[in-house]
Amino acid sequence: MHPNAVLLTGFYGAFAAKDGATMARAYAADAQFSDPVFTELRGAEVGAMWQMLCARATDLRIEASGIAADDRNGSAHWEAWYTFTKTGGKVHNVIDATFEFRDGKIAVHRDAFDFWRWAGMALGTSGKLLGWTPFLQNTVRKEARAGLAKYMAKKGS
Repeated sequence: MHPNAVLLTGFYGAFAAKDGATMARAYAADAQFSDPVFTELRGAEVGAMWQMLCARATDLRIEASGIAADDRNGSAHWEAWYTFTKTGGKVHNVIDATFEFRDGKIAVHRDAFDFWRWAGMALGTSGKLLGWTPFLQNTVRKEARAGLAKYMAKKGS
């Protein structure tokens, strides 16, 4: 198995164990991350996001499959089952990830999932009705960013 595939296998294993600190160490210091909720995170924000998500998770279950990597690029399919803390909504999110590596670390990580589907589960009726709208998407993104900033300030990151 390629060393970067081993890195990704460990990354998702740490996620399943709710070990955000180990996940954070998988990234380069200047890493970039983006998904439909947390858009364009950089540097310390990336590891802090995973640490925050792991710290908040009460019933998280992660399954990763299709992990593949070479010297420069990688990919994985992963699924997450959890309760969305803010609403109590039960979520089963299906994600496809792509990676770029540098010096044995994740330099760029992009997760893709159906925001509207996720919003319907996480936010309930408002997510089902409005999850496709830029207004709701931007509101969720702003709340996620604010939550991350608050978490980082509290942790002194």
